[in-house]
Amino acid sequence: MRAFDPSEFLSHSVLARLTDIRVDDPDRPLRSAAYRERRAKLAPDGRLNVLAADHPARRVLRAGDDPLAMAGRHDYLARAVRVLMSDSVDGVMASMDLLEELLVLHDLLREAGGPRFLDGKLLVASLNRGGLAGSSWELDDPLTGPTPAVCAARGLDGVKLLLRICDDKPASLKTMLAVAQAMREANALGLPVFLEALPVVRSDAGYEVVRSADALAGIAGVAAALGDSSRNLWLKLPYCDDFRTVAGSATLPILLLGGEATGDPASLLREVACGLAAGPNVRGAMIGRNVLYPGDEDPLAVAEAVGGLVHQGWTVEQAEAALSEARGRDLDAIRRWLG
Repeated sequence: MRAFDPSEFLSHSVLARLTDIRVDDPDRPLRSAAYRERRAKLAPDGRLNVLAADHPARRVLRAGDDPLAMAGRHDYLARAVRVLMSDSVDGVMASMDLLEELLVLHDLLREAGGPRFLDGKLLVASLNRGGLAGSSWELDDPLTGPTPAVCAARGLDGVKLLLRICDDKPASLKTMLAVAQAMREANALGLPVFLEALPVVRSDAGYEVVRSADALAGIAGVAAALGDSSRNLWLKLPYCDDFRTVAGSATLPILLLGGEATGDPASLLREVACGLAAGPNVRGAMIGRNVLYPGDEDPLAVAEAVGGLVHQGWTVEQAEAALSEARGRDLDAIRRWLG
């Protein structure tokens, strides 16, 4: 039996209200962003546990065995809100459409006297989503989202960029140039940059990430040197064997990414724990599908278990025990206030 039913957590009537607001009051997200309480410091304890939720914007829709799992916005949005209800989650990295939906929901709950689930959370905008999965131009990945200037004007807390390097694809260089320019613009505004730098190779299944220590250490050095400064830069990298070599390739803070959903929270927790132990600059996680779609588990429970590893220094055993404690908690948190 599944521990989380998206339709029970976020009703269809609330989703319909979002569309009504889009039609009747399209500036509602801007006002909500102005009301939202922002945290004073990016990472108060030097560590971050951030939800990644920018997959549909690149036409990445598969989770587990379902090729269209992330195509259903009701399900996807409900899972994202569920994760953000956790105090162990520092924020969300997403495309602007999802950030705006979250801001409207936050404002509706604020008006109703309910939980203000975005207060004190980081909102990070994903900037380049143009390299659509499966397209002929996939590695030519321009900035099709907001500019750093727009992010700053709307009170967002950072920007995220993706750089995939395939040595025999010249489009990788075009993306590198676009990423470097966006980093310069973000630095001028004092916006933190989260850079996901991935070595990839072409296969029959598409572009696959090379999860080897030598490849990841090599691209970490490239990523650290992009733009006009690395002072606000965090790297987002996948775990691999001998991750100590990867962590040792930079002094920059590193966040672990999750990759494709496995539906196995225990495996995810072991991987995160090993990554965090690889070096003092491995400072947390920015994980999406493995938290949003954790098989039969509750996304909030998995997010809190990861948060315990990141912020509390839990063992894997402690994190696994926390799953049962958090599972199913406050499932009526939205219905209580919005129906």
